[in-house]
Amino acid sequence: MMPASTAYGWLMLAGILVSLALWSRVARRDERLVLIYVAALAGAILGAKLVYLGAEGWLHWHDPDRWQQLATGKSIVGGLLGGYAGVEIAKYLLGYPGGTGDWFAVVTPLSLMLGRVGCLLHGCCLGRVCEPAWFTLKDAHGLARWPAALVELLFNAVMLAVVLVLRRGKLLPGQHFHVYLIAYGTFRFGHEFLRATPPIAGPLSGYQLAALGLIILGVMGFRRRAKRVRLACPVGG
Repeated sequence: MMPASTAYGWLMLAGILVSLALWSRVARRDERLVLIYVAALAGAILGAKLVYLGAEGWLHWHDPDRWQQLATGKSIVGGLLGGYAGVEIAKYLLGYPGGTGDWFAVVTPLSLMLGRVGCLLHGCCLGRVCEPAWFTLKDAHGLARWPAALVELLFNAVMLAVVLVLRRGKLLPGQHFHVYLIAYGTFRFGHEFLRATPPIAGPLSGYQLAALGLIILGVMGFRRRAKRVRLACPVGG
């Protein structure tokens, strides 16, 4: 049987390969889209590491296994923030005027679903300890916990379905990733209260502060795109 840690690594790689396979279909129409994907991936990796270090990584400095934790720790919220920044910077430098968010809105939840399967196998990203119930999961020590990784997997499955419905109905074109950012940021802010993550600002964790950043980024992007659409298609008087 494959060790959980090995399975986790393979599922992380699978998420990247699946997103690359989907993105390659889009990149056929413009070679710049390959570079935009690379920038998104690089930004996501960097953002995931930086937000983890700021949210809780520094708290493990005195732990015996600190180097392992600092090397392997990462944050989905940070990955979304960094990936968004990477795309915007790449589009600016490459002079690419088109939208890419609707495709990223499909790629992202699908990749994160695979990542959360890895979390379930690896036993990381735990929920808070709670009374045993039909929905709880046991950790490596036999403690009943809120099924945080499973709930997030289900959330992303629902969001993938929502995005596909929007695509099929040609609803809110160009806004799908903004919708996802707002939805995920809101979900993650509330769900964080049920996760076993340390608070660093009163009752709030660093991931909740980053989640607020996602919401703000999504709202700003939504409003900016809506304004462009209004200017491109003015209503006649």
